[in-house]
Amino acid sequence: MATCFATVTTTATRFPQNRPFPLPNAARRGLKILATPTSALPVQERPFELQSLLNKFMPGKSRREYLANETVFSQGDSANAVFYIQSGKVKLTVVSTSGKEAVIAHLPAGSFFGEGSLAGEQQRTSSASTLQSTTIIRIERAAMQVLLDSEPEFARDFRGHLISRNIRMQADLVDHLFNSSEKRLARLLMLMANFGQESKPIPVIAKISQETLADMIGTTRSRVSFFLNRFRSLGYIDYNCDGMLINSSLVNIVLHD
Repeated sequence: MATCFATVTTTATRFPQNRPFPLPNAARRGLKILATPTSALPVQERPFELQSLLNKFMPGKSRREYLANETVFSQGDSANAVFYIQSGKVKLTVVSTSGKEAVIAHLPAGSFFGEGSLAGEQQRTSSASTLQSTTIIRIERAAMQVLLDSEPEFARDFRGHLISRNIRMQADLVDHLFNSSEKRLARLLMLMANFGQESKPIPVIAKISQETLADMIGTTRSRVSFFLNRFRSLGYIDYNCDGMLINSSLVNIVLHD
């Protein structure tokens, strides 16, 4: 599911950096997570299951294995295909005319990207790169249009996928406008670990730089480092050789007022 972010300037009250504020104690980590979705942590869209269709011969379709940090396409490239993440993760970024880069999406396996080409987009408005070893299916624009016309069930699911992503982007915008950077970081980590999805959460987040996390929530690397250390001291996260371990009790930060 797509994890989408935009840097937004806001005048909302922030917690002072040099003054601690109360948070739930680690001993109270048994907070029950409601089965029903909340606005703080929206249910993410169901990942696509395209394997049966992809196993069929389809002109205009190709598959490629990418290493970590490889570019799939760059901002300004010709928009002539749609991409599907079969495995791995992809990051979408945009660069302003002044050269400032911002992370706008963090996409897991089962996500589409580059679908703007179906709406007449001639050039890519963002860049896509892999965050880890990733397998990507590339479907030419004409082939994707034929697939949508000939497979009604797929077309219905694809439409739902786009609607869910739009809802998610609205939730992310609200998060940036009204929540503190600490709460935004906690929410991001839980979404990256699949909490809120129909699929089972994966509490280990592969290694990701603090700079990238800072870009995704619109703050500085030093603030991200401060919050991560705080989360760890409270028992909400930990680290091992695979990356960051996320405890479901991190939702305490998301729900904390």
